[in-house]
Amino acid sequence: MPTKQLLIIGAGPYGLSVAAYAKHLGIDYAMSGSPMEFWRNQMPKGMLLRSGSTWQLDPLEIHTLHRYLESKGVALERVSPLPLDLFIDYASWFAEELGIKTLNSYVRNLEIIDGHFEAFVENGETLSADTVVTSPGVGMFRNLPAEITDKLPHGRYTHTSSTVNFEPLAGRRCLIIGGRQSAFEWAALMVEAGVAEVHLVYRHETPQFAPSDWMWVDPLLKQAKEVPGWFRNLPNSEKEAIERRFWGEGRLKLEPWLAARIVQDNIRLWPHTQIESCKVLADGTLHVRLSGGTIIDVDHVVLATGYHVDAQKVPYFSQTTILPQLKTAGGFPCLDESFQTSVPGLYITGFAATRDFGPFYGFISGCPSSAKIIGDHIRSRPSGRSKE
Repeated sequence: MPTKQLLIIGAGPYGLSVAAYAKHLGIDYAMSGSPMEFWRNQMPKGMLLRSGSTWQLDPLEIHTLHRYLESKGVALERVSPLPLDLFIDYASWFAEELGIKTLNSYVRNLEIIDGHFEAFVENGETLSADTVVTSPGVGMFRNLPAEITDKLPHGRYTHTSSTVNFEPLAGRRCLIIGGRQSAFEWAALMVEAGVAEVHLVYRHETPQFAPSDWMWVDPLLKQAKEVPGWFRNLPNSEKEAIERRFWGEGRLKLEPWLAARIVQDNIRLWPHTQIESCKVLADGTLHVRLSGGTIIDVDHVVLATGYHVDAQKVPYFSQTTILPQLKTAGGFPCLDESFQTSVPGLYITGFAATRDFGPFYGFISGCPSSAKIIGDHIRSRPSGRSKE
């Protein structure tokens, strides 16, 4: 069986960027996964993105979002905010323009055998590679806090990532736990899809409706691309300042285009509130007591509780040859300046890299820089899996 120089696991934005740059460098690669699957299947129709207007996939800055829009004769201001479907179309155009192919099948298990990575794929193939780049999808890191789920009856709650078809909830009453952008956007989309009533319960103040400013991110991404280990080598005070600013833009604000869609008679906000208890009534109604004593009756609960990285739970990492070598901190993989893990030849990028490379890598914005850093390092490595 021939050995590929590179195996890319995952065909989302980060995987596509890595594939594009690998192809540019002449690196022999294979990529598993279904292109943009999480975006297609675990984000709701009608969703609008919070992406900066300059964010795109191409490390060479040729096949950009702007170029795609120009090819379609669409002005950027006409698609701001950016619709989910349009970005998926851009990713498809990007892959087609560059001739990026995927296996359209998934890695079931990744092992290290005789000095090479061996990937056992669901379609029955076995792939051998010197190096592996993976961007574990956020879907495998869904955060389901026990302090909430322990109070809810089994089968009566779902996470936002698995609540994207709202038709079955039409005419019903729903409770969303969470108070950031996704919670508010899900509430708007659910009501627009015919959900009878939505309650949003969250522990903090209601975020302000204000435009997010992402222009300050681009110079930092340039630093990350040009200076190896730039973010990880910053003083803690500077890292924390960047993370606070990112938090302020991404978490303490709600996009202004949501405001009018939320001010509806059948959307009720409950700031500074938590669930105290929940019981099922005889007719199946969920009888929910909130802190402060308020009772609300609903039919279903949606957890807009985000995601939490735990690299030890990536399902395709071998329990015998990879996980014992994989060093983590707080669930995040410990990465070197080139996104390489403690397992020689295994690179992790995307959301799972945010601890060492900054919060930008939880967004599309980090795709081009991570692809370039990883690709250049792979090209410089000797054959086989030994580190330099």
